[in-house]
Amino acid sequence: MEKKVILISGGSSGVGRAIAERLRTDWSIVIFAPDEIKTKTAAEELGCSYEVGDVTKDEDIQRIIQAVVTKHGGLYGVVNNAGIFAEGELDQHDPAVVRRMTEVNALGTMLLTRAALPHMKERKAGIIVNIISQAGLYARGNYPAYTASKWAVTGFTKSLQQELAPWNIRVTGIYPGLVRTNIFSAAGVPMTEEDWKASIAPEDVAGAVAWLLALPEHVLVPELGLKHIAE
Repeated sequence: MEKKVILISGGSSGVGRAIAERLRTDWSIVIFAPDEIKTKTAAEELGCSYEVGDVTKDEDIQRIIQAVVTKHGGLYGVVNNAGIFAEGELDQHDPAVVRRMTEVNALGTMLLTRAALPHMKERKAGIIVNIISQAGLYARGNYPAYTASKWAVTGFTKSLQQELAPWNIRVTGIYPGLVRTNIFSAAGVPMTEEDWKASIAPEDVAGAVAWLLALPEHVLVPELGLKHIAE
């Protein structure tokens, strides 16, 4: 049987790459990210397809979706995984950082989903998995802009669940706790081994996505939280 196509944003590293690696046996995987060399290298190592583009630019998104549909004959699922992090009090944030984080985390998820929907609606089947964060459920101080971007995706996810149900398109939000990736070092936030004690691995998130995709198409899991369980 022909493998169904899954597109993963932010798929060149971290959680996105772990998801691609976990799914590649049973699904036809396409990853995309903005860095061409990094994305191509990851795709070659994973044995999957790739596209290059910025999730915040609609022209890139439209091009990528069209390329996926043309090359692979369709699009069954989207994993909205691309995201960036920043911490600190709001008045200490550079406005450019706030804008970029909001665009990547929230707007990028909306634009990619929007572009994919016509192809899913045409087939009356599909799945959208939004990798959000526990910050999309619970508010804490010291990263209000990041929290706001994630709450936006939570609301977006819940609204789409109702909107797309008549089309047989499932929408799930995954809310991981602390995941051991380079998202913090990329934001200049130092992490110690003590900090990582309550973390989960990218592979844990990948396993949750694999489980969701293996469910029958009539089964919807609207929310899935993932946290470290102390030994």
